[in-house]
Amino acid sequence: MPPAAASESDTGSSLPQATFCFRCIGCGTVAHSAAQDFRCAHCGNLLEITDPCWNAASLDAATLKSVWRDRRSSNAPLDRSGVWRFRELLPKPASLELIVTLREGNTPLYELPRCARIVGLDSLQAKHQGMNPTASFKDTGMTVAASSAHQQGFRWVACASTGNTSASMAAYAARGNMQSLVLIPEGKISWGKLSQSLDYGALTCQLRTDFDGCVRILNELVRQKPVYLLNSVNPYRIEGQKTAAIELMEQLEWEAPDHIIVPGGNLGNSSAIGKALLEMRDRKLIDRLPKLSIIQAEGANPFYRSVKEFRGSKLESMIADTQATAIRIGNPASWKKALRVLQATGGEVEQVTEIEIAEAKAEIGADGIGCEPASAVTLAGLKKLRKRGFVKSGETVVLILTGHLLKDPDFTIKFHRGELFTGTRYESETTQIRHLQRAPMVLDADLGAVIAVLDAAETRNT
Repeated sequence: MPPAAASESDTGSSLPQATFCFRCIGCGTVAHSAAQDFRCAHCGNLLEITDPCWNAASLDAATLKSVWRDRRSSNAPLDRSGVWRFRELLPKPASLELIVTLREGNTPLYELPRCARIVGLDSLQAKHQGMNPTASFKDTGMTVAASSAHQQGFRWVACASTGNTSASMAAYAARGNMQSLVLIPEGKISWGKLSQSLDYGALTCQLRTDFDGCVRILNELVRQKPVYLLNSVNPYRIEGQKTAAIELMEQLEWEAPDHIIVPGGNLGNSSAIGKALLEMRDRKLIDRLPKLSIIQAEGANPFYRSVKEFRGSKLESMIADTQATAIRIGNPASWKKALRVLQATGGEVEQVTEIEIAEAKAEIGADGIGCEPASAVTLAGLKKLRKRGFVKSGETVVLILTGHLLKDPDFTIKFHRGELFTGTRYESETTQIRHLQRAPMVLDADLGAVIAVLDAAETRNT
């Protein structure tokens, strides 16, 4: 691969960079290395990356902000990455030359004026992580985790996936001259996502099980073979994904919003964003914490039930069932991390139905912003949080959109043709979303026919 590292003469090279170790989120054991499944050898909980040497007095927030801003105009390869631009808060790589990057990050923050009116807010914004190289938020974490695998000399990397992770991993593996293995549940993945993995050269296995069954096989595999695990249990993934929150705060001129709303699937992304918020507060980059709220699909809601039924004391797995395939996960690995940031930020958890997801997705689309179904749970959940009074009219809200519209085009086409819920238990409820459907019309090649359709549309819109 071509060199991807910034030279030592680049802006900010003299700044101290994070050192790191692994800390168990359960028993607190600290170690300088991790097992291949990234779980604590003592209690089995997940590990997180921490920097015990960081000193708040060693580098002031104003200096960091200035360096990061200056790098935006730099042509150095690392500075062109919206992840590695913030490298002072990332684990220090053993070799800058072995960093694998596709210029990830640098994703836009959009205004959603129509959606704001629908939910009764003065303003509503969306941070669109679907504008990453492989069209999902996974890339921001994958560049850090894949770089770790590359620097350790692994030839094979692997993941279990509902689609987005496999696409991202395959791309970064190819870029880093590594081989990739993808385990996916048969028939339960968007072909738009799977096509990416195939094109990037992944060895793809469709297993006759669900996502959680794929995870079980993967965990057994990495214990027996020299294969590097790249699911979100890998704490390097979390470190990369947290930069989306840093970039968001920079885009907001370091004025934290009142609320950030995130989709909840395997819960790695909400954990990462929450971790970034806490670190930014501790480093005095922001002066207050937004409330981080997590939204799940009703058919894949184990975290919602954990919080509402058991106050987070335990999580009961389930057979997940939702057309929002990116969050069709019944046993989320990072639920304890997500619970911790939910509690630390004072956020909420909510669930939404399939109809509510489809409606919200079309409403976001009406603002000219396309997203995959899993992203739309954020708007659907916001409606419920507004109705409950948790989100108030004058407050500032940012939705995290995790994937691009074209990740799951079949969902969109079926929605607009009125076929999405045909033969399902939701079919009788579709009247509430018909006004949002825009099915293509088949007409004769006649100007009068086109004018008649145009005039009818104009009448409806006035």
